[in-house]
Amino acid sequence: MTEQSPVPLVDSPTRWPVTATKTPFTGNKTSVRTDEVQLPDGSRVHRDYQVHPGSVAVLALDERERAVVIEQYRHPVRHKLWEIPAGLLDVPGENPLHAAQRELYEEAHVKAENWRVLTDVYTTPGGSDEAVRVFLARELSEAEGERYEVFAEEADMRIARVPVAELARGVLDGRLHNTCLALGVLAYQAAVSGEGLEALRPADAPWPARPFPS
Repeated sequence: MTEQSPVPLVDSPTRWPVTATKTPFTGNKTSVRTDEVQLPDGSRVHRDYQVHPGSVAVLALDERERAVVIEQYRHPVRHKLWEIPAGLLDVPGENPLHAAQRELYEEAHVKAENWRVLTDVYTTPGGSDEAVRVFLARELSEAEGERYEVFAEEADMRIARVPVAELARGVLDGRLHNTCLALGVLAYQAAVSGEGLEALRPADAPWPARPFPS
């Protein structure tokens, strides 16, 4: 049966009862949890998922509408992926804007004067509770001070500035696969062709998925 969809559609917070839980694996930043969940009909099922602190990502655009992108090796998928600057919310309750500014500095040695929220997403809600906030950063300039020391996969990174339109073509052509890059460039194009960038949410907009002090 097809129901009449409300306009606009809104995701709704819902908590089905968890009757038992355990954590069979705990890693450096994330863990795996197994919950026994009671369904509406009273039956119970087990659900395994990754517990994640949350992330931020930054579509940083210069005056020529070029985005700062970084090529980094990602071992789980055995690829070097072109990505936008991003990182974990390392501190519980951390202000996501501050985290995004830090990541932009550390990964690209860039700062921005104009910040907006592009979109908030759950990356893989069927298997992880990771939530990501993607920012739009403009009015770029080189950051002051020494560059952040890199190590491991980050030591092999390449940095480039690429027109947003070219990145969007790469996403649609199947050449670029990073989630945050795809979300960022396509959301940006949707905003530009829609109500405009000034209609985007402010950088300090509430984020229920990862609450932070105002």
